[in-house]
Amino acid sequence: MSGFLDKERIIAGPGFNRWLVPPAALAIHLCIGMAYGFSVFWLPLSRSLGIKDAIKCGPEVGFFAQLFSTTCDWQISTLGWMYTLFFVLLGSSAAVWGGWLERVGPRRAGVVSAICWCGGMLISALGIYLHQFWLMLLGSGVIGGIGLGLGYISPVSTLIKWFPDRRGMATGMAIMGFGGGAMIGSPLAADLMKYFASPTSVGVMQTFVVMALIYFVFMMAGALTYRVPETGWKPDGWTPPLAQASNAMITQRHVHVKKVWGIPQFWLIWMVLCMNVSAGIGVIGMSSPMLQEVFGGSLIGVTKKFGELDKTQLAAIATVAAGFTALLSLFNIGGRFFWASLSDKLGRKMTYVVFFVFGGLMYFSVPGSAAAATGVSGAATGSIVLFVGAFCVILSMYGGGFATAPAYLADLFGTQMVGAIHGRLLTAWATAGVLGPVVVNYMREYQLGLGIPREQVYNQTMYILSGMLVVGLICNLLVRPLADKWFMTDSELAEEKRLAHDKAASSELHRGSGAAADAVSPAWVALAWLAVGIPLAWGVYRTLQNVAKFFV
Repeated sequence: MSGFLDKERIIAGPGFNRWLVPPAALAIHLCIGMAYGFSVFWLPLSRSLGIKDAIKCGPEVGFFAQLFSTTCDWQISTLGWMYTLFFVLLGSSAAVWGGWLERVGPRRAGVVSAICWCGGMLISALGIYLHQFWLMLLGSGVIGGIGLGLGYISPVSTLIKWFPDRRGMATGMAIMGFGGGAMIGSPLAADLMKYFASPTSVGVMQTFVVMALIYFVFMMAGALTYRVPETGWKPDGWTPPLAQASNAMITQRHVHVKKVWGIPQFWLIWMVLCMNVSAGIGVIGMSSPMLQEVFGGSLIGVTKKFGELDKTQLAAIATVAAGFTALLSLFNIGGRFFWASLSDKLGRKMTYVVFFVFGGLMYFSVPGSAAAATGVSGAATGSIVLFVGAFCVILSMYGGGFATAPAYLADLFGTQMVGAIHGRLLTAWATAGVLGPVVVNYMREYQLGLGIPREQVYNQTMYILSGMLVVGLICNLLVRPLADKWFMTDSELAEEKRLAHDKAASSELHRGSGAAADAVSPAWVALAWLAVGIPLAWGVYRTLQNVAKFFV
C-alpha cells in the first residue's frame, strides 16, 4: 500500500490529460467543504435526548461538564466549538504538514485527508450515540480538522504545476468546490435527518454515518486520480512569463518553506488574506439576523420594525432571510472561480486592489441602506436592493480572495513548495475565523447595550470592516518582488527536488510502453467531470429554491 501511494507512482506519462486533475481536486473539496454547513446539525443535536424539546442542563453544568454529561442536551453555543475547531485545525494542520505533503505528493495526502475527515465523522456518530460531546470534538473537530487542512491544500501545488498558464483559474476551480461543499451537504443532511428521524432519534447519528461513507468514496476516488507532471513539463506552445515580458511579480525561482516566516512579503500577504477573510466571515455568520433586524417588516411589505413583529411575521421574514443567505453562498462560490480566473489577466496584486477598494466602498454604503429602511415602504424596498447587491459583491470577493491567494504565492515564491507555503498562509484564515465573528458579534451586543435601535447596530461594524479592508489594501500595495537572498540556490533546489522525488521522469518510468502510455480517453475525463458536476448542479438547484423565497 505504501508503494502504491508513493509520489513516484503518480508521475504522469505521455498523453495524460491535465483536465482530469481539477475534478479530482473538486471531489475532495466538495466533501470537506461541508465544514461550512455543519450548523444544519446544531438544532437537532441540541435536542438529541429530548427529541421534541431539549432537556436543558442545570446552572451547575458548565461547558466542561457538558463534554461528559449524558443527562442533558448540549447547548448550541457548546456545539459551535466544533465549527471553531474546524478552521483552527485547518490552518494549523496545513501549516504543520504542508512540507510533508510536498514531498509525499497529493495522492497520499488525499488518502490521509479522507481517512481523517470521514473517520472523524464516524467517531462523532459514536459520540452522538453515547451522548459524549468530547468524542464529537475529538472526531470532527480535531481529527476532522486535520483532514480539512490536508484536503484543502492537497491539490494546490499540483494544479499550479499542471496549469502554469492559468494558475488562478486552476486553483479557483478547486477552491470553488470548498465553498460549494455546504451547498450540497446541507440539503443532503437535512433530507437524511428527515428520513432517519423517529420518536427515539433526531436522525443525526445515522446521517453522519451515511455521509461519512459517501464522502469516503468520493474523496478516495479524487485522491487516487491525482497525478503530478514530470519535472520541467509545460503546456504545448506556452512560454513562461519571464521569457515573454519580464514580469517582475512572477518569479521562475523557488523559496523554501522554512524561510517564509522571515520574509516581509509573506507577512504582507498574510495580512492581505486575514483582513479580507475577517471582513467577509464576520458577515457570513450574521447575514440572516442582520437582514431581519435592519429591514424588519419591510421584507414582507409590513411597515414595522423587527421588535414590533408578531411570531407569524417573524417566521415569514426568517424564510426570506434564509433565501438571502443562500444567495450569498452562490456569490461566494461563483466569486472563487470568477475572480481567480480574472486574476490571470489583471495580475494578483491588482485583483486584490479591486477587492479592497470596491469592497470597502460596499461596506461603507451599507449604513446608508439601513438608514433608508427606516423611511417609507418604497425607500425601504430600494434600499433592500442596494443592501443585498452590496453583500453579494462582498461575498464574491471574499471567495475570490481565497482562490486567488495560492496563485499569488506561486507568482512570488515559486511553485516548488507553494503547497507548503499556502499551508502556512492559512494560519491567517484561522486568525480571521476568530477575529471577524468577534468584531461583528461583540459590536452588535455592545451597540444593543447602549440602547441603539436594532436596525442601526451594524452601522459602526460596517465602518470597522471598511477599516480592515483599508489595512489590507495598504499591505497589498507594499508587496514587492523578493530579493535574491530568499530564493534557493541551484544546489538547494536540486536537493529539495530529490527529497520530493521530482527527479523521476515519467519517460523513465514508462520507458518502452509507447508514446501514449498514460493517455486518458476524453470519455473518461467527461465522466470525471460529470461525477462532480451532477452533485454540484443538484446543490445549485436546491440553493436556487431557497433563493426564490427571497424574491417571492
